[in-house]
Amino acid sequence: MTKNNTILIVEDEMIIAANISLQLTHLGYEVTGIIPRAEEVLPHIRLYVPDILLLDINLKGDIDGIQLALLIQKEFKIPIIYLTANSDEAHFERAKDTNPYAFISKPFKKLDLQHAIELTIIRIQNENETEKSIPIDNDVPFVLSDCIFVRSHNKMVKVCINDILFIEAERNYCKIHCKDREHLLVTTLKDLEEKLTSNNLLRIHRSFIVNLSHIDEIAMSHVVIAKKAIPLSAELKKKLLQRIQKI
Repeated sequence: MTKNNTILIVEDEMIIAANISLQLTHLGYEVTGIIPRAEEVLPHIRLYVPDILLLDINLKGDIDGIQLALLIQKEFKIPIIYLTANSDEAHFERAKDTNPYAFISKPFKKLDLQHAIELTIIRIQNENETEKSIPIDNDVPFVLSDCIFVRSHNKMVKVCINDILFIEAERNYCKIHCKDREHLLVTTLKDLEEKLTSNNLLRIHRSFIVNLSHIDEIAMSHVVIAKKAIPLSAELKKKLLQRIQKI
């Protein structure tokens, strides 16, 4: 089993968090961070999206782990494993709404952690295989100056550049998000970027190309398009601001 999966730990008891981090490192996983406060989690994820999120339900502060999970899931699809010292029915029912991959009850043994992570990775791999087995009715697109033709069933469909909100990389696929629908293409974001000639389309992150005309907000680490927060790389922010000034 591959052991290069990245894991973010959200836990406000730092001794427990440090112990988990040490165990995960010994098991061969990469810990991307240890975050004790809920309000710090989304800004961190926008910069570095982990493969798995280890999330304590009973976080101190204005929102707990379940509420935080709901906020995260508005922007990202990250498998969640809950850590909890309170396994009552009320917490369990609330947590079910976030579709977690596993629960680990405190105090837990190293083997409990290891099994939860490995089962989560197996589920992720199965989900990825299922996605690959689903026939994709799109082919490599034809790109013109003002539109893209993508394959849909047995025909080529015109997608106007102006209607594109943003383009998201998903491994060897690209998902074009438009105002009224999405298109999945069998191509990498790098290959698609090389074909795009529109001045309105700009890559702002390793996984995202955005349509500058649809940007509603620009923050320190992300932009907002149609209520979707899209991560903004620090090294590409200057290029984004320069391009917007020319529009």
